[in-house]
Amino acid sequence: MRHALAVALFTAAGLMLAQGAAFAQGAPWAQGATPPKPPVLEPLPEIPPPPGVAGDPDLEPQITIKRKEAETVEEARVNGQLIWIKVTPRHGKSYYLIPDAGGVRYVRRDSLDYGLKVPLWLLFEF
Repeated sequence: MRHALAVALFTAAGLMLAQGAAFAQGAPWAQGATPPKPPVLEPLPEIPPPPGVAGDPDLEPQITIKRKEAETVEEARVNGQLIWIKVTPRHGKSYYLIPDAGGVRYVRRDSLDYGLKVPLWLLFEF
């Protein structure tokens, strides 16, 4: 393996030296002439933003903050419909109240994370 790698490296180095010598002999600026000038480059035009990227102000939630003695309540509404309520007690961890499908009852959640919760059990420790 080492022999094949060494042969490949020496062959590549020899080819590079041979190409460099041929390039220097055939290049007109190698004999005292000036090298050719690069082509004139023009700047590219500005790319317009894709349509529809600007957010629709009607779809952005309107947040209402109500401060009370014992807690702070934040309500988020889109088009007048209540999306979630965040309750932050003065002492304790904040939680969210999310209306159910009918909008009559609220479900309490500790976060707005809907992701998959993978159990992390310790099986072995070394």
